[in-house]
Amino acid sequence: MTRPNDHEREDDHALAGEYVLGTLSLEQRKVLEARLPNEPELQKAVMAWEERFLPYTAITTPVAPSDYLWPRIERSLKAQKTPANRTGSAVVPPRPRRILHSLPFWRGAAGFGLAAALVMGVMLANEVTEPTISTTPEYMVVLLAPQTQSAGWVVQASSRQEIELIPLGTFEVPEGKALEFWTKADEWQAPVSLGLVEPGQPIRMRLDQLPPLEDNQLFELTLEDETGSATGLPTGPIEFIGRAVEI
Repeated sequence: MTRPNDHEREDDHALAGEYVLGTLSLEQRKVLEARLPNEPELQKAVMAWEERFLPYTAITTPVAPSDYLWPRIERSLKAQKTPANRTGSAVVPPRPRRILHSLPFWRGAAGFGLAAALVMGVMLANEVTEPTISTTPEYMVVLLAPQTQSAGWVVQASSRQEIELIPLGTFEVPEGKALEFWTKADEWQAPVSLGLVEPGQPIRMRLDQLPPLEDNQLFELTLEDETGSATGLPTGPIEFIGRAVEI
Protein backbone atom coordinates (compact mmCIF):
# COMPACT_ATOMS: atom_id res chain seq x y z
CA MET A 1 0.00 0.00 0.00
CA THR A 2 1.38 3.40 -0.97
CA ARG A 3 2.05 5.71 1.93
CA PRO A 4 0.84 9.30 1.56
CA ASN A 5 4.36 10.73 1.47
CA ASP A 6 5.86 8.31 -1.09
CA HIS A 7 5.10 10.55 -4.05
CA GLU A 8 6.49 13.53 -2.17
CA ARG A 9 9.73 11.63 -1.60
CA GLU A 10 9.94 10.75 -5.30
CA ASP A 11 9.40 14.41 -6.21
CA ASP A 12 12.15 15.47 -3.79
CA HIS A 13 14.48 12.83 -5.24
CA ALA A 14 14.00 14.22 -8.76
CA LEU A 15 14.29 17.77 -7.44
CA ALA A 16 17.60 16.94 -5.78
CA GLY A 17 18.89 15.57 -9.08
CA GLU A 18 17.99 18.77 -10.90
CA TYR A 19 19.63 20.78 -8.11
CA VAL A 20 22.91 18.86 -8.49
CA LEU A 21 22.86 19.41 -12.26
CA GLY A 22 22.05 23.09 -11.88
CA THR A 23 18.89 22.97 -13.99
CA LEU A 24 16.57 24.49 -11.38
CA SER A 25 15.45 28.09 -11.71
CA LEU A 26 16.95 30.60 -9.29
CA GLU A 27 13.76 30.68 -7.23
CA GLN A 28 13.50 26.87 -7.06
CA ARG A 29 17.13 26.60 -6.03
CA LYS A 30 16.68 29.12 -3.22
CA VAL A 31 13.62 27.26 -1.91
CA LEU A 32 15.48 23.94 -1.93
CA GLU A 33 18.59 25.41 -0.26
CA ALA A 34 16.38 26.86 2.48
CA ARG A 35 15.02 23.36 3.15
CA LEU A 36 18.36 21.56 3.14
CA PRO A 37 19.62 22.47 6.65
CA ASN A 38 16.45 21.07 8.27
CA GLU A 39 15.70 18.04 6.08
CA PRO A 40 18.21 15.17 6.41
CA GLU A 41 16.40 13.04 3.81
CA LEU A 42 16.72 15.81 1.23
CA GLN A 43 20.41 16.18 2.10
CA LYS A 44 20.89 12.45 1.53
CA ALA A 45 19.15 12.70 -1.84
CA VAL A 46 21.46 15.52 -2.95
CA MET A 47 24.54 13.57 -1.84
CA ALA A 48 23.30 10.45 -3.61
CA TRP A 49 22.91 12.31 -6.90
CA GLU A 50 26.39 13.81 -6.53
CA GLU A 51 27.89 10.35 -6.08
CA ARG A 52 25.94 8.94 -9.02
CA PHE A 53 27.10 11.58 -11.46
CA LEU A 54 30.77 11.59 -10.48
CA PRO A 55 31.73 8.65 -12.79
CA TYR A 56 30.71 10.68 -15.84
CA THR A 57 33.57 13.09 -15.28
CA ALA A 58 35.98 10.34 -16.28
CA ILE A 59 34.54 9.99 -19.78
CA THR A 60 34.31 13.66 -20.72
CA THR A 61 37.01 15.88 -22.13
CA PRO A 62 37.62 18.88 -19.83
CA VAL A 63 36.70 22.19 -21.46
CA ALA A 64 38.14 25.35 -19.98
CA PRO A 65 35.65 28.25 -20.06
CA SER A 66 36.92 31.56 -21.35
CA ASP A 67 38.62 34.04 -19.03
CA TYR A 68 35.63 36.30 -19.53
CA LEU A 69 32.94 33.80 -18.50
CA TRP A 70 33.93 32.85 -14.93
CA PRO A 71 34.49 36.44 -13.67
CA ARG A 72 31.06 37.30 -15.04
CA ILE A 73 29.47 34.38 -13.19
CA GLU A 74 31.29 35.29 -9.98
CA ARG A 75 30.12 38.90 -10.22
CA SER A 76 26.55 37.70 -10.71
CA LEU A 77 26.75 35.48 -7.64
CA LYS A 78 28.13 38.31 -5.51
CA ALA A 79 25.38 40.61 -6.75
CA GLN A 80 22.75 38.06 -5.67
CA LYS A 81 24.19 37.82 -2.15
CA THR A 82 24.61 41.54 -1.47
CA PRO A 83 20.92 42.62 -1.30
CA ALA A 84 20.06 39.87 1.19
CA ASN A 85 22.89 40.89 3.49
CA ARG A 86 21.92 44.57 3.37
CA THR A 87 18.32 43.90 4.34
CA GLY A 88 19.41 41.93 7.39
CA SER A 89 17.79 38.71 6.20
CA ALA A 90 18.58 35.60 8.16
CA VAL A 91 21.73 33.95 6.87
CA VAL A 92 21.68 30.17 6.59
CA PRO A 93 24.80 28.70 8.22
CA PRO A 94 27.20 27.52 5.52
CA ARG A 95 27.21 23.79 4.87
CA PRO A 96 30.40 21.83 4.21
CA ARG A 97 31.49 22.28 0.61
CA ARG A 98 30.92 19.25 -1.55
CA ILE A 99 32.89 18.53 -4.69
CA LEU A 100 30.03 19.24 -7.08
CA HIS A 101 29.47 22.65 -5.50
CA SER A 102 33.12 23.60 -6.04
CA LEU A 103 33.90 26.22 -8.67
CA PRO A 104 37.29 24.67 -9.57
CA PHE A 105 35.57 21.31 -10.09
CA TRP A 106 33.18 22.76 -12.66
CA ARG A 107 36.04 24.63 -14.34
CA GLY A 108 37.81 21.34 -14.91
CA ALA A 109 34.75 19.29 -15.83
CA ALA A 110 32.61 21.60 -17.91
CA GLY A 111 31.91 18.84 -20.41
CA PHE A 112 30.35 16.75 -17.65
CA GLY A 113 27.25 18.94 -17.55
CA LEU A 114 26.05 17.98 -21.00
CA ALA A 115 26.54 14.24 -20.46
CA ALA A 116 24.90 14.29 -17.06
CA ALA A 117 22.04 16.47 -18.27
CA LEU A 118 21.24 13.97 -21.01
CA VAL A 119 21.24 11.12 -18.51
CA MET A 120 19.13 13.13 -16.09
CA GLY A 121 16.66 13.93 -18.86
CA VAL A 122 16.15 10.25 -19.60
CA MET A 123 15.78 9.38 -15.91
CA LEU A 124 13.28 12.14 -15.23
CA ALA A 125 11.30 11.18 -18.32
CA ASN A 126 11.11 7.62 -17.05
CA GLU A 127 9.86 8.86 -13.69
CA VAL A 128 7.07 10.78 -15.40
CA THR A 129 5.94 7.85 -17.53
CA GLU A 130 6.48 5.22 -14.81
CA PRO A 131 5.12 6.41 -11.45
CA THR A 132 6.51 3.42 -9.59
CA ILE A 133 10.25 3.08 -9.00
CA SER A 134 11.79 0.38 -11.18
CA THR A 135 13.13 -2.61 -9.30
CA THR A 136 15.79 -3.20 -11.96
CA PRO A 137 18.70 -0.79 -11.49
CA GLU A 138 20.97 0.44 -14.25
CA TYR A 139 24.74 0.44 -13.92
CA MET A 140 27.78 2.06 -15.44
CA VAL A 141 31.48 1.23 -15.22
CA VAL A 142 34.34 3.45 -16.32
CA LEU A 143 37.44 1.34 -16.99
CA LEU A 144 40.62 3.29 -16.24
CA ALA A 145 44.24 2.54 -17.02
CA PRO A 146 45.85 1.92 -13.59
CA GLN A 147 49.02 3.89 -14.35
CA THR A 148 47.55 7.00 -15.99
CA GLN A 149 43.96 6.92 -14.63
CA SER A 150 42.77 7.71 -18.16
CA ALA A 151 39.44 6.27 -19.28
CA GLY A 152 39.70 3.63 -21.98
CA TRP A 153 36.35 1.83 -21.96
CA VAL A 154 32.86 2.19 -20.56
CA VAL A 155 30.53 -0.63 -19.53
CA GLN A 156 26.83 0.24 -19.69
CA ALA A 157 24.07 -2.03 -18.38
CA SER A 158 20.46 -1.46 -19.34
CA SER A 159 19.54 -4.47 -17.23
CA ARG A 160 21.27 -6.66 -14.68
CA GLN A 161 21.75 -9.44 -17.24
CA GLU A 162 23.01 -7.53 -20.28
CA ILE A 163 26.00 -5.21 -20.70
CA GLU A 164 27.68 -3.29 -23.47
CA LEU A 165 31.43 -2.64 -23.56
CA ILE A 166 32.21 0.60 -25.41
CA PRO A 167 35.75 1.75 -26.34
CA LEU A 168 36.65 5.40 -25.76
CA GLY A 169 39.74 5.28 -27.95
CA THR A 170 42.31 2.97 -29.47
CA PHE A 171 44.64 0.56 -27.71
CA GLU A 172 47.62 -1.12 -29.28
CA VAL A 173 47.84 -4.82 -28.47
CA PRO A 174 51.30 -6.38 -28.85
CA GLU A 175 51.66 -9.15 -31.40
CA GLY A 176 50.69 -12.54 -29.99
CA LYS A 177 48.60 -10.94 -27.23
CA ALA A 178 44.90 -10.18 -26.70
CA LEU A 179 42.67 -8.28 -24.30
CA GLU A 180 40.53 -10.52 -22.10
CA PHE A 181 37.45 -9.18 -20.31
CA TRP A 182 36.78 -10.25 -16.71
CA THR A 183 34.25 -9.57 -13.97
CA LYS A 184 33.98 -10.40 -10.28
CA ALA A 185 31.36 -9.52 -7.67
CA ASP A 186 32.48 -8.97 -4.07
CA GLU A 187 31.35 -12.39 -2.82
CA TRP A 188 32.72 -14.43 -5.75
CA GLN A 189 35.77 -16.60 -5.10
CA ALA A 190 37.44 -15.70 -8.41
CA PRO A 191 36.89 -13.55 -11.51
CA VAL A 192 35.03 -14.96 -14.50
CA SER A 193 36.12 -14.46 -18.10
CA LEU A 194 33.67 -12.72 -20.43
CA GLY A 195 35.81 -13.47 -23.47
CA LEU A 196 38.38 -11.78 -25.68
CA VAL A 197 37.91 -8.18 -26.77
CA GLU A 198 38.87 -6.62 -30.07
CA PRO A 199 40.41 -3.17 -29.39
CA GLY A 200 38.24 -0.31 -30.62
CA GLN A 201 35.18 -2.54 -31.16
CA PRO A 202 32.04 -2.27 -28.99
CA ILE A 203 30.56 -5.52 -27.70
CA ARG A 204 27.11 -6.31 -26.33
CA MET A 205 26.77 -9.48 -24.29
CA ARG A 206 24.30 -11.35 -22.10
CA LEU A 207 25.24 -12.48 -18.58
CA ASP A 208 22.68 -15.29 -18.40
CA GLN A 209 25.18 -17.77 -16.92
CA LEU A 210 26.18 -15.37 -14.12
CA PRO A 211 24.39 -13.91 -11.08
CA PRO A 212 22.69 -10.55 -11.74
CA LEU A 213 24.98 -7.55 -11.96
CA GLU A 214 25.43 -5.74 -8.64
CA ASP A 215 26.77 -2.49 -7.28
CA ASN A 216 30.58 -2.31 -6.93
CA GLN A 217 31.10 -5.35 -9.20
CA LEU A 218 34.62 -5.40 -10.61
CA PHE A 219 35.36 -5.34 -14.34
CA GLU A 220 38.80 -5.43 -15.90
CA LEU A 221 40.70 -6.00 -19.12
CA THR A 222 43.98 -7.89 -18.89
CA LEU A 223 46.66 -8.58 -21.48
CA GLU A 224 46.76 -12.33 -22.14
CA ASP A 225 48.07 -14.71 -24.80
CA GLU A 226 46.23 -14.36 -28.11
CA THR A 227 44.10 -17.43 -27.32
CA GLY A 228 43.19 -16.14 -23.85
CA SER A 229 44.28 -17.20 -20.39
CA ALA A 230 45.07 -20.91 -20.22
CA THR A 231 44.28 -21.10 -16.51
CA GLY A 232 40.80 -19.57 -16.59
CA LEU A 233 42.08 -16.75 -14.36
CA PRO A 234 43.79 -13.44 -15.17
CA THR A 235 47.53 -13.96 -15.61
CA GLY A 236 48.66 -10.86 -17.50
CA PRO A 237 48.89 -7.21 -16.48
CA ILE A 238 45.71 -5.22 -15.88
CA GLU A 239 45.28 -2.70 -18.68
CA PHE A 240 41.90 -1.23 -17.63
CA ILE A 241 39.87 -1.65 -14.45
CA GLY A 242 36.73 -0.22 -12.78
CA ARG A 243 33.73 -0.99 -10.59
CA ALA A 244 30.02 -0.83 -11.33
CA VAL A 245 28.10 2.19 -10.07
CA GLU A 246 24.31 2.28 -9.88
CA ILE A 247 22.98 5.28 -11.82
